[in-house]
Amino acid sequence: MTSSRDFEASVVVVTWNGRERLSESLPAIVGQENVRHEVILVDNGSTDGTAGWVRTEYPSVRVVELSENTGFAAGNNRGFEAARASLIATINNDAIPDPDWLASLVSAATAHPDAGMFASRMVYLHDPRVIDSAGISLDPLGIAWDRNAGTPSGDDADGEVFGASAGAALYRRELLEATSGFDERFFAYLEDVDLAWRARWLGWKARYVPAARVRHRHSATWAEDSPLKTYHLGRNKVWLIAKNYPLGPLLRWLPMILAYDAASLPVTVWRQRSLAAVRGRLAGLRRLPEIWRSRGHLAPSPNVPRRHATWSDLRAVMEPVRSPLAVWRRHRQLRRALGQ
Repeated sequence: MTSSRDFEASVVVVTWNGRERLSESLPAIVGQENVRHEVILVDNGSTDGTAGWVRTEYPSVRVVELSENTGFAAGNNRGFEAARASLIATINNDAIPDPDWLASLVSAATAHPDAGMFASRMVYLHDPRVIDSAGISLDPLGIAWDRNAGTPSGDDADGEVFGASAGAALYRRELLEATSGFDERFFAYLEDVDLAWRARWLGWKARYVPAARVRHRHSATWAEDSPLKTYHLGRNKVWLIAKNYPLGPLLRWLPMILAYDAASLPVTVWRQRSLAAVRGRLAGLRRLPEIWRSRGHLAPSPNVPRRHATWSDLRAVMEPVRSPLAVWRRHRQLRRALGQ
């Protein structure tokens, strides 16, 4: 019987009707070099024959087949439950890793025992010269974005970041167990920011590993400005702030949070010709009492062996608040990089 000691890392791939994308990415994921690893594919109720195809073409891959689309967050949690290694990687089904991607992440985990999250250098599949994500950036307004997105690849260095984009990341099992993994209510989008924020409160750090490179087809499942993605981003941002902001700082920052959102919302509605952003925020507010009760991680607990972080610790790894114009320019840079 295979034990956890046989693997340095487990890799979880969540897919939903992504057989065509997997035909490009799975060979590279299975073929990772210089690292003992297992690959777990979580099939989220696909109707394109993904599960059977993977079992036939890649018998070494363990398939967890779900009866319905449970979302990116829940799908990864099912993969975490099946994983046997102490280091667990997540990677999108539309991401193609370099041969030494996983080995680079494992090496960083060995070198930095105080970190529990490791971010990859994600570059665009259509233009690998440009960064898609170099970890997660977050400011005190609860605005999260892919760090260095749209900037030239190769200009960035390793170091501490707020968190790791789950599109290509490595987590310690200890961190995932302490946080219970992704919040499945998020379904998709910002679940990795929420996980990073909760892990930060428990004293975990995050590192960016530029040697761990993957080529990524950005927003292949849901298009960048699709109503579904916009809805989930709007809803999940409300939950992200409600879950992770201490009450005192929240009261101080809330007027600016609301002002920024009020200024950006009409622009989003006008640009997309859709009320998805409004519907998402309303959906978030409707479940706010339930979400508010999920704030146990904000208080120190005798059951948590690590030093609990303070608001000052969190602020030290957040980005400064930018002007609305700077935020708009960042979004424009992303759309230009995507050819939109």
